[in-house]
Amino acid sequence: MDLLDDALQTASPATDAAVPPALAELLDGAVPPITADPASASLAWPPATRPRPERRPELVYLAGLRPSGRRSMTARLKGVAALFGGASLDAVPWERLRYQHVRAILVQLERRALAPASLQTALAALKGVARESWNLEYLGAEEYARIRAIKAPSGSRQPAGRDVARGELAALLDACAADPSPAGRRDAALIALLYAGGLRRDEVAGLQLGDYQRDRERVRVLGKGNQERFVPLATGATAALEAWLAARGGAPGGLWGAINKGGRLTGTGLSAQAVYTMLGKRAAQAGVARLSPHDLRRTFVGDLLDAGADIATVQQLAGHASVATTARYDRRGEQVKRRAVALLHVPFRPPR
Repeated sequence: MDLLDDALQTASPATDAAVPPALAELLDGAVPPITADPASASLAWPPATRPRPERRPELVYLAGLRPSGRRSMTARLKGVAALFGGASLDAVPWERLRYQHVRAILVQLERRALAPASLQTALAALKGVARESWNLEYLGAEEYARIRAIKAPSGSRQPAGRDVARGELAALLDACAADPSPAGRRDAALIALLYAGGLRRDEVAGLQLGDYQRDRERVRVLGKGNQERFVPLATGATAALEAWLAARGGAPGGLWGAINKGGRLTGTGLSAQAVYTMLGKRAAQAGVARLSPHDLRRTFVGDLLDAGADIATVQQLAGHASVATTARYDRRGEQVKRRAVALLHVPFRPPR
């Protein structure tokens, strides 16, 4: 219970008793209902009496994920619940989810023009809930196999976000340098690792003091899928990290720490959301356009490829599962296309 409560503290029960817009019309009206098995009844509102938390497939599924995945998949499932007019995960009796519901949900999400990657993530979340429904014996093996066989729509989009110019990076670090408190040093080291290490915000937030290997000038990173990698650091990043450690001290624990308004370190933990908030604050101070931690990561990949680094090496440094993911951030193709288009001549003359 404690694990589920701690892991899913954002999944609070719905408090509104109002009936959302035609749940049956949205889902069960889209496909023939299943009537042979009472357990396969439609997803009706209000939900039937829900099982205890430890028997709810959506909570069991989410509790088994890493914090970053839990946050993402909770958001996806809440998005599905929103289709039903519900404000929380409890708006849907997930243990009664069946093949036709998953198919209808995908249709509804496609109509909302979601990107293919978002559709794939939503389907992965629904399949994860279905797996736990099967494990908890709400779902038969045949029905679960049908859900597993559903494929997400194909397609691709360009990566979200933007590249960070060198001048912007310098301005961010200057804003940190102008802060005489320990937060200035901490934030400079965070920004340096986000860029020079290409770390995801969850990865950088989760670093422990022991992950920094001073003698080898590298950090040990535990990434997606519990995959370990070692990322060597550029000289400037090492200098920024050493400056922060001089203020932090050598107490074991998280590499970073919260700092109160008086400039005192209050602990050795830092959340991924705090990293995001920090970057927004420093961008505002530096007069830099809004950016995210992922923008620094994509710039890390693009800058290395522009400099001639081998794409397979960059893939390893970034912790991408596939080189195809790394290739999406390769700006060289765009530059080649621009040079090619520049060879054309359009004989346009403005009207007199």
